[in-house]
Amino acid sequence: MWDVIVVGSGPAGAAAAIAARRVLPRGRVGLVDRAEFPRDKTCGDGVAPHALDVLARLGVRGLLDDWTPVHRLRLAFPGGPELAGEMLRPTYVVPRAVLDARLRAVALGRGAEPLHHRVRTVSRFDDHVVLDGRLEARVVIGADGAYSAVRAAIGQEPPPGRTAIAVRAYVPLGALAKDEQVIALSPDGSAGYPAYAWAFPIGDGRANVGYGELLPASGGTPTRARLLGRLHELLPDVDEPGPFRGHHLPLSTAGTRQPDGRVLLVGDALSLVNPLTGEGIHAAVLSGALAGIAAARAVRGTVADPGRDYRTALRGAYGRHTRHVDLLARLARPRAVAAGLRGVGSRRRVFDDLVDLGLADGPVTASVLGTIGREMASKAVRSVTGRSR
Repeated sequence: MWDVIVVGSGPAGAAAAIAARRVLPRGRVGLVDRAEFPRDKTCGDGVAPHALDVLARLGVRGLLDDWTPVHRLRLAFPGGPELAGEMLRPTYVVPRAVLDARLRAVALGRGAEPLHHRVRTVSRFDDHVVLDGRLEARVVIGADGAYSAVRAAIGQEPPPGRTAIAVRAYVPLGALAKDEQVIALSPDGSAGYPAYAWAFPIGDGRANVGYGELLPASGGTPTRARLLGRLHELLPDVDEPGPFRGHHLPLSTAGTRQPDGRVLLVGDALSLVNPLTGEGIHAAVLSGALAGIAAARAVRGTVADPGRDYRTALRGAYGRHTRHVDLLARLARPRAVAAGLRGVGSRRRVFDDLVDLGLADGPVTASVLGTIGREMASKAVRSVTGRSR
């Protein structure tokens, strides 16, 4: 009988295992994955400092001290308004083959035990959970991604919300900025919106470049040629296409809900992906840490229902952010986003608030709303005045 079994060794699963072992220094924590590490994972690779803050609270420090930080962020419509500046704290762009292997190594170093296995069935009982009829644990944490086998096995429907599709490649930096994360926003509302291309410098002479958009609610998937075409329209400086890989992003909504019981879902398995930016690593680490703590508390007998305990903790830490970005995502249109970029200008506080909103767990602040509202109202007045003349 294991105390906790974590299914999936990505950032969410590794954080869960680290947190569980921190609370249960003598507990048995299994870290299950079907893959051999290191392994690649299709992603934008952006690691916000907020994710490192969560890890620091778990006693994990210096994970990326040898990595090149990125200090600047640029959001822009091609040929239109843009917002650029130095971030309050730098971010990192770390290939998932590196990041995930490092986090998993920390978890194993803290006492989690590796299990090479592919989970297919989950059987739940009052006081334990059984995987595939042979792995038993008091609590199971599903950190196995957007197509979570754990979530499917317990009959939990994917959380409500839209799904995005993206393509990504590593290309030579070339003419791209070496100390700036660039997000080129699509001005065309016909693309699933929000839609954008990105270029994130890794620090080794390459950049992670890609393009993503919402899948249509009516079904269907855009062709690879269309996605790559949009990428090169928005980022013409990407002159080498590179080998592209595609992936789906289950976007978070205010309706995302963790069920009661001894099976906890974290990261992409709970659709914790920012619907405005596609950011998911901070949410993965944060939810993994909270789930690991809740699981350990249940093993120690501190709480009776780890699912409820974790859901309450997640709502407290992430609920306001989720509600705010969900609302903004529903309202996001090229005109509103452009107004926001024009309105921010040199307002440092608004820029910092937008970074926290897009890369971590920040709310929509009064300064952000006020700036966007004033710019849109001003544009409406200019439009009416121009017509009256």
